Amino acid sequence: MIRSLATLLIGALLSVPAVAQDDLDDILGPGDPTVPESAREEREALLSETDSPSTELPQEDSEKRIIKTLQRKNFMKIGRWELAPHVGFVTNDPFINRYLGGVSGAYHITEIFAVELAGSFSPDFGEADWKPITDQIINENQVTPDISKIQYFGTVQFQYSPIYGKVALMGRNIIMFDIFGAFGTGVVNTRDDLEALQKEDDPRAQATSVQMHPTLNYGGGARVVFSPGFALRLEGRGLSYIEVLESTTLEMKNNMILMLSASFFVPGMN
Repeated sequence: MIRSLATLLIGALLSVPAVAQDDLDDILGPGDPTVPESAREEREALLSETDSPSTELPQEDSEKRIIKTLQRKNFMKIGRWELAPHVGFVTNDPFINRYLGGVSGAYHITEIFAVELAGSFSPDFGEADWKPITDQIINENQVTPDISKIQYFGTVQFQYSPIYGKVALMGRNIIMFDIFGAFGTGVVNTRDDLEALQKEDDPRAQATSVQMHPTLNYGGGARVVFSPGFALRLEGRGLSYIEVLESTTLEMKNNMILMLSASFFVPGMN
């Protein structure tokens, strides 16, 4: 009877999980001396691997797992000038194509506020500026559309850049950008196309064919930074002003302009 109970007790103790092996050793002692040395060494090696809290990855794999979520901001605008030649075109004129070229200069008072002066010129190509619909309604339908061409304009505006971010290209290069808004005022010079209006000999039309208008300037865009001294800007601007037609009629003009600029920042950064 006693021998049977002892056999059951030993069997239960031998079924204890490996995690309680230390307690089992305390109960049974150092172990059976008849167990071969090689078997005991293998057992101890397995226990040490089980007890290890973590397994180190190869150096190559661990380097691949490193993800830099925080990048140092290596581009600053505060106290710097931004010189930006630009090209653009008027997007919402139904009768003519107007292309623009010019330059702007902005001084960044802080990282988010700047004051900018800009000037643009639009060359006059005569009838080459006409869209196909314009040629049709003038030469075939004998209709005289209101064609007023922007010749040049100058503006002063405030820039506000509240949004700043970074984008990873191809998983390697970090490209910085900011989104800005602009609001200001200026003047715009326009010239009526008297040939299209069929008013070449009308004194009233000639009196207001060339005009200078105070204008409201507004818009916004994005600046993509490629280096501490160079960036690209894509922006939309609106010019709103009141024009006099043939010395008798007032008309509100709203020209929407899409511009692409290359920005150069001076002085350099330390």
